Amino acid sequence: MPLALLALAVGAFGIGTTEFVMMGLLPDVAADLDVSIPTAGHLVSAYALGVVIGAPLLAAVTARMSRRTVLIGLMALFIAGNAASALAPDYHGLLVARFVSGLPHGAFFGVGAVVATGMVAPERKARSVSLMFLGLTVANVAGVPVATLMGQHLGWRATFLGVSAIGLAAIAALAWLIPHDRATAASNAGLRGELAALRSVPVWLALGTTVAGFGALFAAYSYITPMLTDSAGFADASVTLLLALFGVGATVGNLVGGRLADHAMRGTLFGGLTSLVVVLALFPLLMATGWSAALAVVLLGIAAFVTGSPLQLMVMEKASSAPSLASSANQAAFNLANAGGAWIGGLALAAGFGVTSPALAGAGLAVLGLGVAGAAYAVDRRRAVPHAGRERILVAHLPEQVEAVQY
Repeated sequence: MPLALLALAVGAFGIGTTEFVMMGLLPDVAADLDVSIPTAGHLVSAYALGVVIGAPLLAAVTARMSRRTVLIGLMALFIAGNAASALAPDYHGLLVARFVSGLPHGAFFGVGAVVATGMVAPERKARSVSLMFLGLTVANVAGVPVATLMGQHLGWRATFLGVSAIGLAAIAALAWLIPHDRATAASNAGLRGELAALRSVPVWLALGTTVAGFGALFAAYSYITPMLTDSAGFADASVTLLLALFGVGATVGNLVGGRLADHAMRGTLFGGLTSLVVVLALFPLLMATGWSAALAVVLLGIAAFVTGSPLQLMVMEKASSAPSLASSANQAAFNLANAGGAWIGGLALAAGFGVTSPALAGAGLAVLGLGVAGAAYAVDRRRAVPHAGRERILVAHLPEQVEAVQY
């Protein structure tokens, strides 16, 4: 695999760290800025809103630019947002800074996925995407715990300065390792051409699969702490280590999913979603004991992230005339899944169905994801059959001399 993928992984590591570290710093931020923890929770929502807005917008308006230049520019915006977070004078300043920090997130992964797949042979595209996403999953194993520890001992502002330093390292790696390029012919269509690619039904079905499939993950993962403490009986101090196990599972699932998707993209997607249904449906049983609960956390990470690379590639293939925009839109879909899944899981919990009920709600969302993926498959087959029919008609009317040459 090209060494340039390392530069993309470094950027992904920084983005993954700043996205998830706020969850661990909420009590410190709330106390320092004199706001309640629920109010501080809006800082997580502000970042997600930045991702949803920035992902398609930045990918579209930079369509005519060199992708190398775009990636470096996005990391510069990432650094600016995190530096502003560290220097925020009050809660509202931090809220705006977190929104700015989220703006480059989706576009970086979207454009990065296009760059990654363009540097490898067609049979290695999914693996190249999974290696870029490796930075995101490793951030959950190492980046977030270390950044949280830094914030607790040196102050939460030090965490965002540290993340800014990661951004500087990413810019250096991108400038050194990513080859120079020019805007492609497809991107010369500009904003209108990029947006036109999103009118395709298969593209929206692929995005819908992302929302439902990863909504299933976040329905359960958003409430994993009370499941581990109230149901499995773990102490609060053990939760950080168990969440690191989720990161290990996500890393394994990401790498396995990338390799499998290069052989059978659709099969890997269906297999991953089916595994997610099974794991989430078994959560009430698995959360009954400590060892099985730890296993459940690992399996959840594996099952969910097996689908990451095939979903990203599927969206890019369905919008081949605007892969950067479609790939970035898929990142926005991931964040919609985050918000929507957490909301649905919360409804199950608030209804009094039990501490593990969010996982069952997630299993229902995973079934919905399978249904949407099945609908996308059916649409692809219907579109392929008329095309195949036209080829048969053409062959049937070929002159005999041509048939003789062919056979």
